[in-house]
Amino acid sequence: MRSSPERVLPRTDRGPWGRPWGDYALFAALIGPNLALLVLFTYRPLVDNIRLSFFEWNISSPTATFVGLGNYREWFGRADTWQIVGNTVAFTVATVAGSMLLGLALALLLDRKLLGRNLVRSALFAPFVISGAAVGVAFQFVFDPNFGLVQDLLDRLGLNTPDFYQDPTWALVMVTLTYLWKNLGYTFVIYLAALQGLRPELSEAAAIDGASSWTAFRRVLLPQLRPTTYFLSITVLLNSFQVFDIINVMTRGGPLGTGTTTMVYQVYNESFRNFRAGYGATVATIMFLVLLAVTVYQVRLMDRDDAPRPARRPRRVRGRVRAHARAHATECHIGSITSNQCDIRSGRRAGVAE
Repeated sequence: MRSSPERVLPRTDRGPWGRPWGDYALFAALIGPNLALLVLFTYRPLVDNIRLSFFEWNISSPTATFVGLGNYREWFGRADTWQIVGNTVAFTVATVAGSMLLGLALALLLDRKLLGRNLVRSALFAPFVISGAAVGVAFQFVFDPNFGLVQDLLDRLGLNTPDFYQDPTWALVMVTLTYLWKNLGYTFVIYLAALQGLRPELSEAAAIDGASSWTAFRRVLLPQLRPTTYFLSITVLLNSFQVFDIINVMTRGGPLGTGTTTMVYQVYNESFRNFRAGYGATVATIMFLVLLAVTVYQVRLMDRDDAPRPARRPRRVRGRVRAHARAHATECHIGSITSNQCDIRSGRRAGVAE
């Protein structure tokens, strides 16, 4: 009598993906507290803010009125909206481009062996750790049109001092330069760390091949810094888009009402000065959607550049192969060599081409 095969019972000491239950417990213990804090202090306020944007609510009133998309229609229809958007874009583009270009230039300079370079590195990074409000107070004296440092310097050069606190254009330039000075140390340190982690043999090979400094920088150095540049473009963009303290201390969004008002400062004005929390939540939601779209686009660009590309034969070699093939085809066509010789040469040249 044949015995039936024994049934293999599933193991109960492993989870659904074949890992021991202890690994899942360790994972939950490590990620659980952080995930709970993230949900409590980031995602839940985000959802509440989006929900509040569909209501008209005075923060001094216990009740809120549902208005649907009314706040969004009002924001797109207001006369000052596009000036505020323009201020935000101009401030963000100037600070992102300026801090990244100057940070890279300073990192290239101080990556060399120079006397006192550690002291200069520390001095460049120090403003980044200073409070933005303190920086704003200090630079009020720098740009003061009556006795500021800029006024004294321009007087010595025989130039007129712009009225930074009355002219909206110069006021925006003032807060942009102030934030650029504060944030420059961040991009400088990140680029400096990236430069010190590069492979020196690539630059040495370029120098041996006779490449100029500009060619080596453009063809060898910049491609290696591309991941760092993508990272900085995202982080600096997010930080610049949300600057509040310097603008609040130096100009309070003025002059002339909205001369330096950005979208972040508009959220503060509407929510805590005009007591329109629903409208302020609307502006914050629009900011979130814009930043999300820009960040996703930048991340996709980074992923596309990191994807492996098919190897291409160098242009000069491809040209030689095509020239040999054309010459060989002409010889065979006019009958200057036998068909066997054509076959032999074709095989050899195919091997060379490969």
